[in-house]
Amino acid sequence: MTNGSSGRRFRFGAVAGFGRNGSEWAATAQRIEQLGFSTLLCPDGTGLLAPFQALSAAAAATSILRLGSYVLAAPLRTPGTVAWETASLDVLSGGRFELGLGAGRPDAARDAARLGLPFGAAAARVSRVEQTLAAVRARYAGSDEASGYDALRGGQRPRPPVLLAGTGPRMMRLAASEADILALGLPPQSTDDDLAATSGQLRAIAADAFDRLELNVNIALVGDDIPPQAGSWLGADPGELIRAGSITVLTGSPRQMADTLLRRRDRSGVSYLSVNAMFAGAFAPVVELLTGA
Repeated sequence: MTNGSSGRRFRFGAVAGFGRNGSEWAATAQRIEQLGFSTLLCPDGTGLLAPFQALSAAAAATSILRLGSYVLAAPLRTPGTVAWETASLDVLSGGRFELGLGAGRPDAARDAARLGLPFGAAAARVSRVEQTLAAVRARYAGSDEASGYDALRGGQRPRPPVLLAGTGPRMMRLAASEADILALGLPPQSTDDDLAATSGQLRAIAADAFDRLELNVNIALVGDDIPPQAGSWLGADPGELIRAGSITVLTGSPRQMADTLLRRRDRSGVSYLSVNAMFAGAFAPVVELLTGA
């Protein structure tokens, strides 16, 4: 049985957050655009380029590539700061920005400590996501004190697309009411059965809003050549994940990978796939096969 949202066309994002200099970073963005990806996605972490600045530079180096935060940890910035930065980048990119928000992965607590900020318990961090979304809405509705500046009145309407990340019931409810995209951050060992169960849970929570949501899954490993360091970023043995049918790895020929994603979309409604930019070249033939599908 297929989900209603399985009819949504595929989109593809490449996740990148590092460049040794401005020229290298611009070249990365340009290559991602040339390979046919729809979005450059910047993660949030103090060991990487700051997302808003990096995406602004990428916007200047590209013309049609969309630009997304993947995802901002809500405790690391005040809601008003995110609203201000969002409006600014939305204008400077010509309406290509997509705002990704989350409550913060567990290791984001270290980033908060480095920045001298409180991290907070999970419930407080989800509340911070809600407050941030409210600040963005106010900015674009013209109801905050700063929104009268003409320089920040451009951009998308009623606001940029919003991506939320999470699989808990509260984040699912928030996504159903406030977001356009939900990134399903399942553990590396998760299989297609696990993904289908999570999608079913979302359908039960979101009800009629389910078909409106674009569902995203990040693929951490692409292709049959496994980098030596893959186990460290996957948090598990890559070979074991492949044998178990993990949704975080994608192997085989481009046609086989494309067929896997088609089946996954039919079963769970996932149509927005993101991959580490180091695999952009290996994944590009899949992008070509599925663009428009």
